[in-house]
Amino acid sequence: MTATSTPVVDAHPDPAGVWKAPAGQVPPPTAKPTAPPAGPGLWATGAALAILGALLLGFVAEIGPLGHLRHERDRRVGYAQLRDKLANATAPVGPAKAGDPVALLTIPQIGVREVVREATTAEVLAAGPGHRRDTVLPGQPGTSILMGRQAGYGGPFGHIEDLEKGESFTVTTGQGEHQYRVLGVRRAGDPQPAKPTGNAGLLTLMTADGTPYMPGGVLQVDAELVSPAQQSGGRTPGRLAADEAPMAGQGSAWIPLVLWGQALLLAAAALAWARVRWGRGHTWLVGFPVLAALGLAAADQAALLLPNLL
Repeated sequence: MTATSTPVVDAHPDPAGVWKAPAGQVPPPTAKPTAPPAGPGLWATGAALAILGALLLGFVAEIGPLGHLRHERDRRVGYAQLRDKLANATAPVGPAKAGDPVALLTIPQIGVREVVREATTAEVLAAGPGHRRDTVLPGQPGTSILMGRQAGYGGPFGHIEDLEKGESFTVTTGQGEHQYRVLGVRRAGDPQPAKPTGNAGLLTLMTADGTPYMPGGVLQVDAELVSPAQQSGGRTPGRLAADEAPMAGQGSAWIPLVLWGQALLLAAAALAWARVRWGRGHTWLVGFPVLAALGLAAADQAALLLPNLL
């Protein structure tokens, strides 16, 4: 008996030209392609996107909902401080430290009940209205100016343009309660009221004019003092600091902004590297709170560079 040899059948192409294995034979496994290792470009892109996202999220939250909550907290704290000073007769009637509560502004027609702090930098106006330090305090002879934000951080002066001529409101200071009567709303180019003389007093409320968060100028509401004027607190009008002028930003915010920005850059780079090593899920679980906190801190300083009446 002779052994018969099994014919060898070679793989052959199908009509489409694709090579197939013979019937009954399993084609050898093919190696799966492996992803190339992440290079510096991918890390840089991931870090840049993380920084941009954190800054945008922090900025929107800072001048929006979180800013409103911050303003409400500062208003309550300031009211408690001012009430204590008024009760103990220690409320300032002359020059005061920047940020200290100096008055309580009450305008029932538009729902305003705000603590007024000394100075008008962007940081002070984030807590509420501020008193311009180159003017007298409300209730005293001369011109007093109070500045407040139009939309950001609670927007305490967002509706002062709705005040009608002849309406009254009050300002309480360490010298008592003072009543004012509205003279009218004024914009750029409108005639200014006469400068007060003798014991006459003038109060100007000032905020941004135009679309919220996109100011196109300065809006002012003038009011005359109708209650008896009180003795001047010895304030000598001087030159106003550049960062306290209307629509000015706070230049001192640059240094902390750079420091927080560096911290945000390092954190974003570390997370971009960790994402390649640990995967997306674990990285964002750990990294999102860190980026959010640093983004809020950086956005807080960046917001101070914007116009103080925003």
